[in-house]
Amino acid sequence: MSNSSSIRHFLLLALADTRQLQLLHFCLLLGISLAALLGNGLIISTVACGHHLHTPMFFFLLNLALSDLGSICTTVPKAMHNSLWDTSNISYTGCAAQLFFFVFCATAEYFLLTIMCYDRYVSICKPLHYGTVLGSRACAHMAAAAWASAFLTALMHTANTFSLPLCHGNALGQFFCEIPQILKLSCSKSYLKELGLLAVSVSLVFGCLVFIVFSYVQIFRAVLRIPSEQGRHKAFSTCLPHLAVPSLFLSTGTFAYLKPPSLSSPSLDLSLSVLYSVVPQALNPLIYSLRNQELKVAVWRLMTGCFKKH
Repeated sequence: MSNSSSIRHFLLLALADTRQLQLLHFCLLLGISLAALLGNGLIISTVACGHHLHTPMFFFLLNLALSDLGSICTTVPKAMHNSLWDTSNISYTGCAAQLFFFVFCATAEYFLLTIMCYDRYVSICKPLHYGTVLGSRACAHMAAAAWASAFLTALMHTANTFSLPLCHGNALGQFFCEIPQILKLSCSKSYLKELGLLAVSVSLVFGCLVFIVFSYVQIFRAVLRIPSEQGRHKAFSTCLPHLAVPSLFLSTGTFAYLKPPSLSSPSLDLSLSVLYSVVPQALNPLIYSLRNQELKVAVWRLMTGCFKKH
């Protein structure tokens, strides 16, 4: 029997059993992380350098790209290291830091997606009030509230989780440090306090989901009233991919935590965790840039300008 004071490291779930599959997973994670770094890095650089892109939509997109970069850099490098060197260790402090930054970035991303949904609702349903409702000061306050709320959420969960006595070993059934896996190692009823915090967080997430659904119902009603078929098609083709991002994030995460034990298996759990912790960060730049001609032109100008300088 061990407790949290004697645990100096945790054992993460191996991505594969054979050396060939470990190297394959390393290459897949490398490809996904490079795509996420390139896509989000281009968005950040383009929006920061393009003064004509200093609008609420692109301001929130820049913040979303920052949260994506933070999330991908929190979980993937350690998983790649473990796959390449055939190890599964992570230090106690490293696990706490990984848990904090993952919760911080994931929570900030979800809040930012909710704010971006509000931005689209105002732009489509209340276009005449867009400039007053989403002024520069209001946008800065909303972004600051999202980051500050995410920071406090991550701080509370991390401090509470790692204050629990752990006496069921140090093996985590996940390729990165995650709250439910650490709670499984607890031997005290104090974990009920963390479950209470998780319930509050889930309620907040559900509240954001209700807001997103309500906003999109209003958006689609407004789009259907557009007389031009081309205008309706353009609006739907822009909104539907944006709706896919929080849908993937929530559906996979919810199923991973609420599925019955009979459906649980290491391969399924691993696939689901990759879908909600890695894939959205790589898909976001693709979804939010491919449907935006203004952003594509700005990215192209930035890239060609850099090549000309060299």
